[in-house]
Amino acid sequence: MKVPMADKARYRNRKGEITTNVLGVCSPDGQFIYVLTGWEGSAADGRVLRDAISRRNGLKVPQGQYYLVDAGYANCEGFLAPFRGQRYHLSEWRDGRQPLTPRECFNMRHSSARNVIERCFGMLKLRWAILRSPSFYPAQVHNRVIIACCLLHNLIRRQGDDPLDIEIEALETTTNDMEIPYIQTIETSNAWANFRDTLANEMFVELMSHRGSM
Repeated sequence: MKVPMADKARYRNRKGEITTNVLGVCSPDGQFIYVLTGWEGSAADGRVLRDAISRRNGLKVPQGQYYLVDAGYANCEGFLAPFRGQRYHLSEWRDGRQPLTPRECFNMRHSSARNVIERCFGMLKLRWAILRSPSFYPAQVHNRVIIACCLLHNLIRRQGDDPLDIEIEALETTTNDMEIPYIQTIETSNAWANFRDTLANEMFVELMSHRGSM
């Protein structure tokens, strides 16, 4: 994207490209339910997420519920991350490979469920060429373009069968604000780590039970 020379260092990502950081949250049916643009490409994912939940009209996560997030985020209340250092991507579970531990089982199912956000961003880039090539618009305009593309993506998804569903397959390797308390911080805790461990163990027991009955 286009930014003043004095700002280029802040917008340069790990690949050395001048980019903006986009936080996207989607629903199981492939629609964006929250998008935050504007952060520099060098900003850490956790920092962007903290900003998102601290805004007055930001991301709302009711206590007792959670979103799946990738390994770039901390595993903390409201945001369930995969185990690091274990197999994760769906491509690693092909050719009949099966999880050997609770953590591998958790990561396999986590990856399968979270794959919907990868599909969302994949469709977004396939549908809108302006998101696939360098933009010469000022940062503020470019960020509005991203939001507009997400809104149009949702509109198309709501109209029925999306023609990009087939293409993306080929490329793949309302709450009540007055009554429900929302998560306000992004902090790791033993309780949340134990919750993930328990969930992983339950998944693995279920998997082993299913294997034994086959």
